[in-house]
Amino acid sequence: MESKIICAGFGGQGILSLGKFMVYAGMEQNLEVTWLPSYGPEMRGGTANCSVVLSDKPVASPLITKPNILIVMNTPSLDKFESKVEKGGLILVNSDLIERKISRDDVTVKYISANTIALELGSARSANIVMFGAYVKYGGVVSKDTALDALMHQFEGKKGADSIKKAFEAGYNL
Repeated sequence: MESKIICAGFGGQGILSLGKFMVYAGMEQNLEVTWLPSYGPEMRGGTANCSVVLSDKPVASPLITKPNILIVMNTPSLDKFESKVEKGGLILVNSDLIERKISRDDVTVKYISANTIALELGSARSANIVMFGAYVKYGGVVSKDTALDALMHQFEGKKGADSIKKAFEAGYNL
């Protein structure tokens, strides 16, 4: 099993953190992992993406040209990466910031109102956590319990840990 994931959006949306959560969950599940960030000099508001590989075998390269999972948080990211997803892949779309529909019919698509859900839970900054929950449910790579344990470990002792758990659960329970 090898899962090649690209997470993409604007700087400040927690894209790089989303990738790290995947890696931490993969490590907790004894998978081989890589995480390769890419972002413009603007940081917040500029483009940001990361490539994540989770595998049960050693990973030869962190570079991904054909992801089997794409998580997109904005339209420019969808425009850039949609065509690169391999046939039969999965695209998770933040439908609050992306109005257009996926133009392909050879991939599975899930539209997730990540920003709305995060706002309803009281923390607009947790849209990436909502998407992480959805990824765990639909990506099928790491178990829910393992992912949640890895996520909560990152927020251990920090204010707002309960809202993080609620955001993950909301994304998972879509």
